[in-house]
Amino acid sequence: MEIGIDSFASAMYGSDNLNSADVMEQLLDRIVKADQAGLDFFGVGEHHKSGFLDSAPAVILAAAAARTKRIMLGSAVKVLSTDDPVRVYQSFATLDLISRGRAEIVVGRGSSIEAYPLFGFNLKDYDVLFSEKLELLLQINDNEFTTWSGKFRPSLDNQPVYPRALQEKLPVWLGVGGTPESFVRAGSLGLPLMVAVIGGETERFRPLVDLYREAGHTAGFSPEELKVGLHSPGYVAHNTEQAIEDYYPGYSKLWTQLGRDRGWPAVTRQSFNSLIAPKGVLIVGGPEEVAEKLLRHSKALGGVDRFAFQMDNAGLSHQQLLQATELIGTKVIPFIQQGL
Repeated sequence: MEIGIDSFASAMYGSDNLNSADVMEQLLDRIVKADQAGLDFFGVGEHHKSGFLDSAPAVILAAAAARTKRIMLGSAVKVLSTDDPVRVYQSFATLDLISRGRAEIVVGRGSSIEAYPLFGFNLKDYDVLFSEKLELLLQINDNEFTTWSGKFRPSLDNQPVYPRALQEKLPVWLGVGGTPESFVRAGSLGLPLMVAVIGGETERFRPLVDLYREAGHTAGFSPEELKVGLHSPGYVAHNTEQAIEDYYPGYSKLWTQLGRDRGWPAVTRQSFNSLIAPKGVLIVGGPEEVAEKLLRHSKALGGVDRFAFQMDNAGLSHQQLLQATELIGTKVIPFIQQGL
């Protein structure tokens, strides 16, 4: 199982005295730490609203590429529906050159919708925009010269797209939430699947993951091509008691605030305890407990190839996040390797 971290470049974590430049510098420092600690990948999301600094993830990742040596760098997720697939490919191909072959793309429709009016798209076209643009991105990734036509972008007539990535093809993952159609689409295309799980019990996604694998098998793809990844909130400290003490206050504050906007109930200690329970979604604890939980989730879903922690969403300080990253690399990953 590959282990890494996803970040939304949140400007809302830790000290209120940080300015945006400080937040960005600390994020880059944490990506360097992840590289040094032996994590497999680091992803940066995409938002276009106050409190987040990730509106241009490829730029952040390129800065990180110049300071790292081995870690894979990618989006988490790239909101493809509101961007131009030609420019998306060019940005990540450039990242691939800077990183010497360490770029990847996780694309999705996006759970936040602020990009649609910002870039002049209609939310009623939510799915057809993504389907059309994903088709074009995959075609560009496969071919130096592209002939293509669609509804939302000018046609291409044997048009070359440069620069080309250093890798023969950029790895493209499909980021999904909970709609069966998205899982089937990923399987039918033979794309690796990244499932965002932020509430409830992770094993409830097993029927959807089975749909993905069934669609992929029907389309002629091998089990090795049909990779499954999970993205969930989490945090690692030296022991479970310390992890809960560090994580709960900020998590409760943030998710209660989000709940007011989205109609969710407020976070209570009882609801939090259910989320950190053995089947719950939150991966919060000491290294051994976290490794055991990840292995349990993998077994429940029929095998997980990748797991992404999202940690900078609970008011944790930069030093706490650095320490957690170190523990993931030096403790959690070895425990998982021993359990496989």
